[in-house]
Amino acid sequence: MFEQFLRADELGIRMEIVGGMPMWEASPVRRHQRAVDRIRASLRPAPNADEGCGCVHLADVYVAFPDGSLKRPDISIFCREPDEDDEAITLLPEAVIEVISRGYEAKDLEIGPRFYLSQGIRDVVVFDPHTLMVLHLTPTSAERLVSPVDITLACGCACRV
Repeated sequence: MFEQFLRADELGIRMEIVGGMPMWEASPVRRHQRAVDRIRASLRPAPNADEGCGCVHLADVYVAFPDGSLKRPDISIFCREPDEDDEAITLLPEAVIEVISRGYEAKDLEIGPRFYLSQGIRDVVVFDPHTLMVLHLTPTSAERLVSPVDITLACGCACRV
């Protein structure tokens, strides 16, 4: 199935499976990509953070989850380099950041955060580049912020959204 998803990508369609439900999204536009690039450029170890997390960040890569779901977070943050180079990553991210695309708000605001938290992701950040709204969700809290804002993640990484 992963190969079929890669073929869809060649046609400009991003495919995902979340909890057995197939989902698709058109390839992102320039505003979306600029936001992803800006956030990734700001990712760094947080001041006074443990030395244990390398703050490795990857954009738009397939991540295979234990329940069989296959997602492509806009930004996945890991404490070490994943082992996979040519297939879906099986290492769970410490945090994910999603940038909302117009027309796909429900996927990024309602489906994605709940799914990520249910899979053990400790930080989920959702950014709307049109309204500058930022949601920072953890298993125990939800915070609504306005961009630009600095966020420290549970893994010891920080970024500006």
